[in-house]
Amino acid sequence: MCYGYGPSRRTLLAAGLGLGAAALAAASPAAAAATPPHHGGRERVPPGQISIQLWTVRDDLAQNYDTTLAYLAEIGYPKVELALGYFGRTAQQLRDFLDGLGIQASSSHDGISPDDAALETKIQNALTLGQTYMVVPYLASASLDEWKGWAERMNVEALAARKAGLRYGYHNHAHEFTTDLGGGVTPWDVLTSELDPRLVHLEIDIYWAVTGGVGRGARDPVKFAIDVIRRAPQRVLQYHVKDRHLDGDMADLGTGTIDFRRVFDAHQVREYIVENDTPDVTPRQTSEVGYRYLRKIRF
Repeated sequence: MCYGYGPSRRTLLAAGLGLGAAALAAASPAAAAATPPHHGGRERVPPGQISIQLWTVRDDLAQNYDTTLAYLAEIGYPKVELALGYFGRTAQQLRDFLDGLGIQASSSHDGISPDDAALETKIQNALTLGQTYMVVPYLASASLDEWKGWAERMNVEALAARKAGLRYGYHNHAHEFTTDLGGGVTPWDVLTSELDPRLVHLEIDIYWAVTGGVGRGARDPVKFAIDVIRRAPQRVLQYHVKDRHLDGDMADLGTGTIDFRRVFDAHQVREYIVENDTPDVTPRQTSEVGYRYLRKIRF
């Protein structure tokens, strides 16, 4: 992606984002995505902890679900995070299909259930699929009371999930950090104070946390994201690993400006989930670039 910036302009922008020279180098050539900078560290993301959010490949799924899952398996993904339903299959049929490919549906994005019967169905489907996690993907409101009500309901759902042996989480965007619900209180303040840390974990979307920092005027938005992770009373067990171009657009991993090494140094999780809502070239290339990046990065 071309921005029309000269090197000095990019340097200034990167400095404002708290980014290193390695991130600048990766911001230009897409090929650099597969070769993250070597920092001398010994830690790597364990292969079994790499996943991909299927929203990334939604266009391919709509054309041919089976072929899309097959090429994710061919790339090397051991896990996927489900989205958009089961595409005409039952939970058991989908489990059988994924087992045949050697892929586990370890997590899913599901909205808050409208009633207890729907919650029970959601839990049973997750158990059938062999999931570890269920995650609420998106909530938005300018009402303090609505956020408090959602937190109360998520605690109820999380308790039911825990009794069934599942972990229940919440996935952030940027507006949780920037929406003023009155008196400077944000949705993130409500969630982190109201969600029971014994029952609810966080799936931190690194791109959106950084973007929230930009929206808050943080001098170092990556540090803002790290502070979000460290200060939350809830455990951060999953990441959405999504890169960010200098203009704010989403980027394939390693082609943007986020220094993931800093984030991974600060806090390691149980699942590193590749995502890009707007693949730079094709969903397949985004999937391949993301997997290679996470396999090679050291921190």
